[in-house]
Amino acid sequence: MGGGLALIGNSRRDPADAAAAEMRLRLRHDRQRLKQIKSTKLKIEAKRQMLPAYTAWIDGILEAGRRTVGRELSPGAAPEILPTMMVWLIDTGDWSRALDLADHVLRFNVPLPHHFKRDAATLIVEDIAEAAQAEQLAGNVFPMAVLERVETLTFGVDMHDEVQAKLCKVIGVELARKAGEVDTGTDDFIAAATRALEPLRKAQALHTRSGTKTKVAQLEKAIKSAMLAKAMLATAITTPVPETGNSNTEPNDTN
Repeated sequence: MGGGLALIGNSRRDPADAAAAEMRLRLRHDRQRLKQIKSTKLKIEAKRQMLPAYTAWIDGILEAGRRTVGRELSPGAAPEILPTMMVWLIDTGDWSRALDLADHVLRFNVPLPHHFKRDAATLIVEDIAEAAQAEQLAGNVFPMAVLERVETLTFGVDMHDEVQAKLCKVIGVELARKAGEVDTGTDDFIAAATRALEPLRKAQALHTRSGTKTKVAQLEKAIKSAMLAKAMLATAITTPVPETGNSNTEPNDTN
């Protein structure tokens, strides 16, 4: 009798709740697996292998968000899964997908599970800025579009100055790298270097120990040199060249 009632209850269970329960069970199992892995590199690889199992469920949540007007949306039966997947995507370097989830998390104020310690905006800015810095220190290019999207998503959000400075710094470093690809004797270089200075100076103002002082000084010197060279070239072009010799001198009469 009891088994029959349980069967009836299960048959009437909401499909969305059933899917959420399955995802929560999977996440619990996957987190247990991750706890058994000591190596950070191996943990990241494990997350990369785990993520596809959540894709369809996450797509459904994001689609519901896209269809919603305003910033009010029920967190659903498993609110911890989407922000957890956002963090895993950041960890694995899938920036575009991670920021799709970040957009949803920030728009609907989805809370992060308590074990993350930080609020969503701080985590997004800090983790991606630190990933960008690691790539830059290794001599690699970090996608500027990712940094700009992070800046847009978190614009106006209250967070610690040190965290904001990290994002400003990596944006400035990436812009400075692009400026370095331009001929220093051109207006384009001056414009590109000046653009890079803005976030670097902002980082320095937000946090004096942000590590941008040297980069700011280098760019200021490069801009000054470029402007001086430009001025000297303009002077050389506009200054008339004095004539030499006397073309009107009559030849001597030797007769």
